[in-house]
Amino acid sequence: MRGPAIPRPLRIVRLANFVTPTSGGLRTALEQLGRGYLAAGHEPVLIVPGDVESDRLTDQGRIITLPGPVLPATGGYRVLADRRRVRRILEELAPDRIEVSDRTTLRWTGGEWARRARVPSVMVSHETADGVLRTWGVPPAAAARAADRLNRRTAWAYSRIVCTTEWAEREFVRIGARNVLRAPLGVDLDRCRPGRRSTVLRAKHADGERVLLLMCSRLSVEKRPGTALDALAHLRGQGVRAALAVAGEGPLRVALERRAREERLPVRFLGHIDDRETLADLQASADLCLAPGPAETFGLSALEALACGTPVVASASSALPEVIGDAGACATDDPASFAEAVRSVLDGPESPRRAAARARAELFGWDRSIAAFLDAHDAAPATIRVPPQGVRT
Repeated sequence: MRGPAIPRPLRIVRLANFVTPTSGGLRTALEQLGRGYLAAGHEPVLIVPGDVESDRLTDQGRIITLPGPVLPATGGYRVLADRRRVRRILEELAPDRIEVSDRTTLRWTGGEWARRARVPSVMVSHETADGVLRTWGVPPAAAARAADRLNRRTAWAYSRIVCTTEWAEREFVRIGARNVLRAPLGVDLDRCRPGRRSTVLRAKHADGERVLLLMCSRLSVEKRPGTALDALAHLRGQGVRAALAVAGEGPLRVALERRAREERLPVRFLGHIDDRETLADLQASADLCLAPGPAETFGLSALEALACGTPVVASASSALPEVIGDAGACATDDPASFAEAVRSVLDGPESPRRAAARARAELFGWDRSIAAFLDAHDAAPATIRVPPQGVRT
């Protein structure tokens, strides 16, 4: 009599564009999922673009970097443009599963390569197509039509589509896609904790003002970082002595710095903070975090702030209302609404609002996220660990 099947290790090859050393949420998600797949006994391999070729083993699995061109006006984002090279590496790796984090330039890996090779494929929707188009100025009706066309092709190309929130899932529900699953992202609850709060660090960045606001974001059009400066100006016009710290880089930084100088707004531009311990200290020390991006499908930096005990004010147009719950507030995408939301949150007593932020974040551990992503791959934890495939030289 045959016993139950023993889960076997799977080689899960992941492909992603738009990942740089200064990337935020996507890079964090790729790292955490890679570590989780590895811990579950599988073999994750990540393929990303870079300036030079490399192939190395890391604590998140094997990472293969291929030279890729920089997209203009994106602040350094690169793409995997050499299809022949990518196709050849996929054939060499012979994956059991592929997971793709780009629905546009890499869609061919699902619709063309994976189908031919009979390899189950997953596309992770890290952004909404119509949301991104709208932030670039495309009228809503035209953005929705273009998104529907793109999403129909995407849903056909992959075995499954993974969305991190119900908000992100809606654009696929709208076109009747039946292969959509939901898997939330997570947060490091040990690194991000309220105990990191520092009055000294807060005083340094507040620079004599009574309220310290923080924005952790890429400074690019789709993130709408200017809304944070709008809200700050509105608050100060109402007599609120607030200052803003900005952690992040991007193509809009120079213009934002110029505006802050011209309007004499107390804004500190800290650039990209690579050390995550330092970033967590900053997130814990702020009074409130701003997340103005209207097309965010999850908002990892906002969730990290919540885990540090810092409430969040986010764009009501994004998925963040679903993530932050009652641990902050949501605002329409205008300065007065953001300023009013900030005031409403800060009007409450500090201890309860910080406790509520932490409690909300505790619903989003990475263990839950990793389990959901493994389910999307039909990949139970393997009982046998295998060493990663040999490193190419």
